[in-house]
Amino acid sequence: MSATRSEGEAPAAQAVGPEAKEFDYPIKDEDIAAAQLLIGHDVAGGIHEYYSEASRDAIRNFAMSYGDDNPLFTDFDYGKTTRWGGQIAPGMIINCLGNVTYGDPIPDDIKKQTRGLFSGVHVFVSGQSTEWYRPIQPGDELFSFGGTESVTEKASEFAGRSVIRVHRTVRVNQRAEIVAINRMLSIMTERKKSRERGKYMDIEPASYTDADIAAIDEVYAAERRRGAEPRYFEDVTVGEELPKMAKGPFTLTDIISFHAGGSQLRPYGWGPSRLWYKSRQRIPKFYIKNAMGIPDVAQRLHWESEWSQQIGNPMAYDYAINRECWLNHYLSDWVGDDGWVLRQHDEMRKFNYVGDTHFITGEVTGKRVEDGRCYVDIEMRATNQRGTVTAPGAATVLLPSREHGPVVLPEPPADLRAKAVDILVRHREIAAQKRAGKLAKES
Repeated sequence: MSATRSEGEAPAAQAVGPEAKEFDYPIKDEDIAAAQLLIGHDVAGGIHEYYSEASRDAIRNFAMSYGDDNPLFTDFDYGKTTRWGGQIAPGMIINCLGNVTYGDPIPDDIKKQTRGLFSGVHVFVSGQSTEWYRPIQPGDELFSFGGTESVTEKASEFAGRSVIRVHRTVRVNQRAEIVAINRMLSIMTERKKSRERGKYMDIEPASYTDADIAAIDEVYAAERRRGAEPRYFEDVTVGEELPKMAKGPFTLTDIISFHAGGSQLRPYGWGPSRLWYKSRQRIPKFYIKNAMGIPDVAQRLHWESEWSQQIGNPMAYDYAINRECWLNHYLSDWVGDDGWVLRQHDEMRKFNYVGDTHFITGEVTGKRVEDGRCYVDIEMRATNQRGTVTAPGAATVLLPSREHGPVVLPEPPADLRAKAVDILVRHREIAAQKRAGKLAKES
């Protein structure tokens, strides 16, 4: 499978030298069995993400970090003229917007048995499915709860033994409204085996002529955002092709921009100087010496090709969420201001290396009216300059209709809505207790 996301990053192994064995961690049977104990236990979760609140600038900067200039996201005044009444955020901002959510922990016996699972094992995020139920607007905060849905063992073509884990997270705003539900599929692999196989090491870096860049520019020049002109359900036909979108060539500047917009900076909390020191004391396994003998984050395989090669990849590569943002950008451009991206499923099947260019294409595969809402199903894919589909996806969007009227957002499952209220009530109780305790200590 392919591109990694930093949430799961654990230390990799050195290709050669005395430190190699120190970081070759196997997948253990007891870890698999213990991980399965977590299935069905929903708990309050979340961390203090890069953004604790969706400010106007946070929304704008996140959208622009992956190349999305939709004024609905980036212009503070544009949204006032739309059905939303103001600026809203791209759906994928849920990955870098969030607060710590207090709640009751899982039972002590399960917590004890599941502490430190899969330590040192490489984690690939191979895809996720997300449903969006409410827009995020300036001033909104997000809280979350969720848990493991499934844990299964699988033979991986890339790395030998592997484990697939599906984790569901429910995102809730400060009004206890469910904003989104996402299910992340991650694969744990043994770093030594992935390095030894070296499946992708023969891939050559991309190279471009002026004519190549001009051809990419033609795609960019032809891109059209639907914007304020409604895309009516009646005007869409099954089999209809969506316009092509370009993304790339992918450079280190793209990775820097993505970080600057708030993505992939948590949960490890790495940083420079004193933060570097403190982080190493807290999570020493995450820091591996570079060629100069300096302990640096394992996550640097996304911008340091030399380190990426130590786990069997020829070049630095993107984060899975980066291409998920691209696919979401593709959909939001197409539906326009009056449409709504309801569901997005994507799979990261191959790596997106520094230097690669991707072209996103798609087509309408179905349409239907249910409960007065007009649904359109879409299949899409991101294909690189080598002709390889690295990220296939599927989506369901809601469109306005001349017959059925504007889009009415659906409700999430009733049991989860009730749980969201309970979780947020308990969060506030615990938060109040913590504040009271802090005041008591200070007095």
